[in-house]
Amino acid sequence: MNSTKGNAVLFSEMTPPAGREDEFNDWYDGHHSPSHVQGVPGFISAMRYQAPTGPHFLAIYELTGPEALEHEEYKKRKLTPDNPTYQMLKSVSGFTRYIAKERFALGRNDEPSETIDAAVIFCALFTVPKGRRVEFEDWFDEEHAPMLQENAGWFFSRRLEIVEQDPEPRTHLIIHYLRDLQALDAPERAAASNTEWRNKLALENWFDPTVATYLRRKKRFLKSD
Repeated sequence: MNSTKGNAVLFSEMTPPAGREDEFNDWYDGHHSPSHVQGVPGFISAMRYQAPTGPHFLAIYELTGPEALEHEEYKKRKLTPDNPTYQMLKSVSGFTRYIAKERFALGRNDEPSETIDAAVIFCALFTVPKGRRVEFEDWFDEEHAPMLQENAGWFFSRRLEIVEQDPEPRTHLIIHYLRDLQALDAPERAAASNTEWRNKLALENWFDPTVATYLRRKKRFLKSD
């Protein structure tokens, strides 16, 4: 494991109240994210993102594993937050919180720390029935991710198993790290989305992911900051 990427993630989305975006970002950048990364064992790093349109934000914390959230320091912060955190969290909307373990990763080089700071990420949340998970995972690992990375703008892909979810009962989190928004229009993506295997899966009712694109905001929060 390198110094910025972990074996699991805490994936959390929020929308601040209208007119309070600057206050929200000051709290998140100046207090919430750095405090968690520097103060909670098992938190390795964090990156914040913003939706291309509208004030909707995402934070991805890299963890040594899901057990990082069982540490007493994290439990204390979650159950008894300080006043700035309490006041801000009770005012946000669009909240999601998913804890997920990485089960597969494929990159264009051997050092994912060079690509997980990509300018754009494309995320998909699936709810896959137990009896269909093996085929879904084989499709993603063996066909879909390799086809996407035939385009130089698709840097790195991760498939994660969700072990704790709020609010939706999702089972799989997919995160792709991209050079720019134009990568979403790449012919390789169109080809990967129109194979016999993918089209067969798409006929099933559960194959209806929630997808979102986010733009990186600033620098990554690290233990050493």
